[in-house]
Amino acid sequence: MKILVAGGTGLIGRQVVDILTGQGHQAIAASPSSGVDSVTGEGLDEAMAGTDVVIDLTNTTDFDENVVVPFFTKSTANLLAAEKRAGVQHHVVLSVVGTDRIGPVGYFAGKTVQENAVRDGGVPYTLVRATQFFEFIPMIADVGTRDGKVFLTPHLMQPMAAADVARLVADAAVSPALNGELEIAGPERAPMHEFASRVLSAQGDPRTVAVDPDAGYFGIPIEETTIVPVGEARIGEKTLDQWLQENTNS
Repeated sequence: MKILVAGGTGLIGRQVVDILTGQGHQAIAASPSSGVDSVTGEGLDEAMAGTDVVIDLTNTTDFDENVVVPFFTKSTANLLAAEKRAGVQHHVVLSVVGTDRIGPVGYFAGKTVQENAVRDGGVPYTLVRATQFFEFIPMIADVGTRDGKVFLTPHLMQPMAAADVARLVADAAVSPALNGELEIAGPERAPMHEFASRVLSAQGDPRTVAVDPDAGYFGIPIEETTIVPVGEARIGEKTLDQWLQENTNS
């Protein structure tokens, strides 16, 4: 199959392209650096020619609501329009577990717009919602740092390795469209502050982690199970300890 990976040069995109190429598919990494811009529409029709599946991994580095909503609105609309012109049969998009429960606020306002557009877009789809990645736990700790100490919520988290995210996204792309949601998560569930403490300790970070029930998630109030799957989910293989062994200096 020819599979176009929009955002194919990012953390997940590079791995998805490698996985699909290794399986014998024609996987094309599309990004502004390769002349394909989903926000402006530049290069989309040319890249989309003969494509069977599109994987949307596009993202923005600015998570402000006033940035992410226009970004996902324009990007998703352009992708879906080009897919319909090209006869694409499956649109796979990576979203976030909890988007439906958090609602249209902050970064999740952009993901809500994206999810709704895909559902109404007229192209068979699979919406893959992932939990947070191990790779971003240090960033979560940074956001929660005040006066040299990390304050995080005790609410549950079920993070996963980016490699598992890529593997499950690639699997969704070569499977029939669900026209629904697929949630994916890591193999361990625990309070957010416990995961952060383990990561910082393994990385030799001297900051201590304290519990703050009001800390929220990037400033957004959440409840006990807001950002973990509450129903059926596909579970990644890699534990946090395994990931730390591979990604920290011994």
